[in-house]
Amino acid sequence: MAAIRIEETAGAQNAAREKTIVKTSVIGIIANVFLAGFKAVIGLMTNSIAIVLDAVNNISDAGSSLITIVGTKLAGKEPDKKHPFGYGRIEYLSAMIISVIVLYAGLTSFVESVKQIIHPETPDYNTVSLVIVAVAVVVKILLGRYVKRVGLRVHSDSLVNSGEDATLDSVISASTLAAAGIFLLFGLSLEAWLGAVISLVIIKSGIEMLRDTISQILGESNDKELAREIRKTVMGFPGVQGAYDLVLNNYGPDTWNGSIHIEVPDTYSADQLDQMLREIQMKVYGEHHVVLTAIGVYSVNTRDEEVIQTKRQVEEIVFAHQYVRQMHGFYLTKEQKKIRFDIVVSFDAKDRRAVYREVLADVQKAFPDYELQVAMDTDFAEE
Repeated sequence: MAAIRIEETAGAQNAAREKTIVKTSVIGIIANVFLAGFKAVIGLMTNSIAIVLDAVNNISDAGSSLITIVGTKLAGKEPDKKHPFGYGRIEYLSAMIISVIVLYAGLTSFVESVKQIIHPETPDYNTVSLVIVAVAVVVKILLGRYVKRVGLRVHSDSLVNSGEDATLDSVISASTLAAAGIFLLFGLSLEAWLGAVISLVIIKSGIEMLRDTISQILGESNDKELAREIRKTVMGFPGVQGAYDLVLNNYGPDTWNGSIHIEVPDTYSADQLDQMLREIQMKVYGEHHVVLTAIGVYSVNTRDEEVIQTKRQVEEIVFAHQYVRQMHGFYLTKEQKKIRFDIVVSFDAKDRRAVYREVLADVQKAFPDYELQVAMDTDFAEE
């Protein structure tokens, strides 16, 4: 029953999120199509290359919103045999496509602006055209803020990118308005030069969007705040003496699977562990919407004072090394003369392997009669 409740809750949340994204994207499409139509007419009537390019940019924004809708629908497909973790990462691909569209729009705008600089044409503004452009600035500012705010709330990179692009468009429209004012007041036409500057800003924005999206597709470090909260939740269970090796795998916005290791007393029975692990999985999902697909267990010596003292000695040796962040999973067996534990070496170390070897050598020197089993772990949420 618990598993069914988790599945039903996740399904309802995903459906609500998809509905919100589609609704926001449709609003963006309608607004951009109308703005593009008005600006195209005004740009052609006034012979303004900047306004025409602005209209083309609005059309690309409408296309971006359409891609967001398609990407969200595809990402919402149920997991299947070929893709058991679902299709959530399609949203990252749609965000990447939007980034490419923005970059392409910037490059083509720059080419057209350069042509206009070489072969300039005199614009012919009128009051009606300038009023419409001014209204367009206000609309794009409001649209950009709305789309980005919704994107941040539902964790949609596609919407966030579209919102940032809309905000950038409002700056572009305001610039064309400023250029028109300068022309009317001083007779100085800055249309083509302004178009070139605007194009460079668009290109820069497209590159940054593309870089961020590719970074997410490649796989970034754990969300530090999320990792911290999950560890706090796990450590809240009686008997859990440590929580380590948290790995979070992202399969799309708000879709996380993970694994973690916990330290528990060596007096725990299998049925006690089974009950605890199930309760941990339920609570972590309920509070953080993360499915812990695996929880490893480290047993902690609690019944032998000599072993407990040895652990303290080993910790002193290990943490004497500058770049060691953690030591966990310690266990000692007197009969077999074995000591096992894991260490986490910081990425700040110039040579992590060298630090590991130094730790191993120092511990072995202190306990020459014991066989060491030491693993080097990674803190995937290292700050």
